[in-house]
Amino acid sequence: MQQYFIPPFSSELLSKRKKLRRKLLENGTDFLDKRIAILGGSTTHDVKDMLELFLVHYGIRCQFYESEYGQYWQDVMFENPQLEEFKPDLIYVHTSVRNISCWPNLTDNAETVEAMISEEYEKFAGMWEQIHNVYGCPVIQNNFEYPYWRLLGNRDASDIHGRVHFVTKLNLKFAAYAQSAEGFYIHDLNYLSASFGLDAWSDPFCWYMYKYALSMKAIPYLAYSVANMIKSLYGKNKKAFALDLDNTLWGGIVGDDGAENLQIGQETSVGQAYGEFQQYIKAHMQIGVILNIVSKNEKENALAGLQRPDMVLKPDDFIMIKANWLPKSQNLMDLAHTLSLLPESFVFVDDNPAEREIIRQQIPGAAVPEIGDRSEAFIHAIDRMGYFEVTQLSGDDVARNSMYRQNAARSRAELSFADYGEYLRSLAMQAEIRGFSPMYYARIAQLTNKSNQFNLTTKRMTQEEIAAMAQDQAHITLYGKLADKFGDNGVVSVVIGEIREKCLDIILWLMSCRVLKRDMEYAMMDTLAVECQKCGIDTIYGYYFPTAKNRMVKDFYQKQGFSKVSEDKAGNTVWKLELSDNYSKKNHTIQVNIKKVEDMYNDKRTDF
Repeated sequence: MQQYFIPPFSSELLSKRKKLRRKLLENGTDFLDKRIAILGGSTTHDVKDMLELFLVHYGIRCQFYESEYGQYWQDVMFENPQLEEFKPDLIYVHTSVRNISCWPNLTDNAETVEAMISEEYEKFAGMWEQIHNVYGCPVIQNNFEYPYWRLLGNRDASDIHGRVHFVTKLNLKFAAYAQSAEGFYIHDLNYLSASFGLDAWSDPFCWYMYKYALSMKAIPYLAYSVANMIKSLYGKNKKAFALDLDNTLWGGIVGDDGAENLQIGQETSVGQAYGEFQQYIKAHMQIGVILNIVSKNEKENALAGLQRPDMVLKPDDFIMIKANWLPKSQNLMDLAHTLSLLPESFVFVDDNPAEREIIRQQIPGAAVPEIGDRSEAFIHAIDRMGYFEVTQLSGDDVARNSMYRQNAARSRAELSFADYGEYLRSLAMQAEIRGFSPMYYARIAQLTNKSNQFNLTTKRMTQEEIAAMAQDQAHITLYGKLADKFGDNGVVSVVIGEIREKCLDIILWLMSCRVLKRDMEYAMMDTLAVECQKCGIDTIYGYYFPTAKNRMVKDFYQKQGFSKVSEDKAGNTVWKLELSDNYSKKNHTIQVNIKKVEDMYNDKRTDF
């Protein structure tokens, strides 16, 4: 069934979507449930069905609201009890160039054309503001594909009267809005239609016959693209590459041919293709993707190849290099364990189809792109999959490679200590634990949607919900930043409690797995206890809802001194802690709120 979800999409996908969806629901567990409203300027039924299928494939189970044909604007701007009752978690506005209401004439002057562009833009901008004010949820908005015909030919792109020029200006205004608005995301219909082929995309027959603004064959590609944005928003992106070397990052087999005879660099066309592929892989470090090697090779041979002067990727670009003769599936599992990542966080890239199939069979959640055996096609095979779709990019994302490199330095330092407590004290850890601050809303929302292993209730929240709780006196909110002598980990822990008279219900407690076993949970607990006592709270209730991924925190509250109140057949547990004036402090290794974490760590060296 896997092949149905890899472009190019089978022509059977539309007809088999119900059967595929049923199988995915039957075989899957731990779904994330969301409500999505699709507001369409054209017919959207098959778009909805395809979007639903791809989202289930990503582990997101959805209920949908669909506007009537062409009623996207009216559904938002006028009273709509049905949509309000639906309470969407996300709204997708599916419009196209067919929904532009007026176009310039050759007799129009520049001021008239600019006024037309502004009028079209303001229609949409007013709708986006209304969505924000009434529904407070994220918005995904199509930009515009180019028109199907050009009156002025090539001049259409540069002349103020050209439709291509008109669309370009509108798209730039949409982009400017996205750059300044929180929770607003552009779905790049312009690029997608160009990639698919504009003539094939803009099939007039489908418009006149079914009022579809794109061809039937293009619908799965559109739905897949939107699904990638939604899974990114809800923390379903991949996080790391696990890369083969021979005939993947370079041409040839280093153990047989020798490092000096590998094909890489400008001397040959094949070498140029491998060089560009390395540039593509290395660029992912800018968005926080972690690079690792998994290669059947002697370590010294692997390093010899990576140390060639014409290599784009160098040994220091990789967090871990697994070059040995163990099964690659075992090496990949070791990578996941060492980096505190789930195995499904990885994208495994290997030119050998046998190795790819082994990973698919033994680590089903890992992504295994079909890159083929032609180096010039590797980039396209990976890029079209949307593994690392960027909807939000925080400072912590950009610094992730540095953070994992620092973690590797911590692991090396740990080996020199016989006593783990002494090791923790040697890190000179300092934490900033405070109430939610606007400068961290985006990162906190991102953590709620990404953290799976250390997340007791797996509650997912939007940035708007985070901001609302931060300003609500009925909630106690805490974020935690952690730094040590090796570096700053950024915001790594979040606690949200809802006040109920003299009780506090902990509705969310999560922590990034990169700071596991460093006592940050105890520092957060101590601070939470102090904040509760300030509010006159004498009882704290904690909740654990089991999933396939968070078993590691099953006994978390017991370790914090809570007593179990109840447990149902599904394993959901309720815990209780009676606070008193002599609350026993649990953190003995981290200094909390001595000074701001960002002021504490000035030495950016990672070579300790």
